[in-house]
Amino acid sequence: MRVVDAQRGPDQQVIAAALESVGARVDLGEAAVDADRVADSDLVVTSPGWRPDHPLLRAAADRGVSVWGEVELAWREQSSPRARWLGVTGTNGKTTTTEMLAAMIAVAGVRGGAAGNIGRPLVEAACVDEPAAELLAVELSSFQLHWSESVRPAAGALLNLADDHLDWHGSFAAYAEAKAKVWGDGSTIAVHNADDARVVRLLGDRPGVGFTLGPPSPGRLGVRHGALVDEAFGAGRLVGVDELRVSGEHNVANALAAAALALAAQLPAAAVRDALRRFTAGAHRNAVVAEVGGVRYVDDSKATNPHAAAASLRAYPRVVWIAGGLNKGLGFDDLVRETRAHLVAAVLIGRCAAEIHDALRRHAPDVPVRTVADLHTAVQAARGVAQPGDVVLLAPAAASMDMFRNYAERGDVFAAAAQALQEGPQ
Repeated sequence: MRVVDAQRGPDQQVIAAALESVGARVDLGEAAVDADRVADSDLVVTSPGWRPDHPLLRAAADRGVSVWGEVELAWREQSSPRARWLGVTGTNGKTTTTEMLAAMIAVAGVRGGAAGNIGRPLVEAACVDEPAAELLAVELSSFQLHWSESVRPAAGALLNLADDHLDWHGSFAAYAEAKAKVWGDGSTIAVHNADDARVVRLLGDRPGVGFTLGPPSPGRLGVRHGALVDEAFGAGRLVGVDELRVSGEHNVANALAAAALALAAQLPAAAVRDALRRFTAGAHRNAVVAEVGGVRYVDDSKATNPHAAAASLRAYPRVVWIAGGLNKGLGFDDLVRETRAHLVAAVLIGRCAAEIHDALRRHAPDVPVRTVADLHTAVQAARGVAQPGDVVLLAPAAASMDMFRNYAERGDVFAAAAQALQEGPQ
């Protein structure tokens, strides 16, 4: 086995030593990823960070060498008896939905949990764990799905579709095609967002189970008289919307998707209900990190694209919005146009601050805007305009790598700055 990595930093060297100790040949540095490396290979297993147009991967395709991702490897090599997989993908909401689903699996007492893009490698959860998992809640990114040839979940959910990662996939059509792989083949129960026109078009005439924020017709899950209701699997009323401990219509949709997957896997309705009542969002996903002077400070650093930021902004009536970062080639006009009524003011940071400012100027010219150098200053500026009852919301609509290691570090800095306000003069 040969392992190559274009990086050769200290972390890579430690990993290389461990791999070499079990017989792997490891090459580090830019020269290591030369296309000629696949000349004598029968299989290439790629990290999802590598784009399909990388010369090494293109050389593999030209030579007829199979290219798998880690998800495909785990699917083919998983322990016996094979765990059932419940796949979750979408532009936004994947992690929250997967965590909700994992909570349902745990409450039902079924052996398994969450894996995949959520952080825990599938090769570990599906191939190494003893005793073997029975049911896995599998978060799947478009990158992972692109490199998955034969993965066939028992049920798979596509939560929503909006422009994202077009630089990696090359087009929206290619991005959507990758997402559709969560539905596997005819043996997979296709859970889908019936309110998302792009998802519905992608589904076409294949059968499936839809979820909607409106009243559900037969064969769907939805909301009726203020409660989540199942009309597909016979569970009936699940929980009241006001019983959920996560805010926003997007989280109601996430809860419906998770419930559909759990019920498709024949988990008890009681486990679905109990898990939804108990569930709280993870860090950096609409998490209240401080309350100062009647103003709540909410960290949604995970909102790394305009679609996610729009859902977050719509969850609150009056928002002082902190946004900006590293744009992924996406526009902000629709985001501002759709959420204008929620905006009290905007404080912008990062490389794409000017792009967001331009969108605000076009579609919300009466919203005060200030651009600042760093996140700590942004929190201070937001405090200066927020009134009791308002929310200061970090929903960047952009990636974090222009100023931070990742979205988690960005959220932690925001939380620390907000909590420091409690210690200062009031």
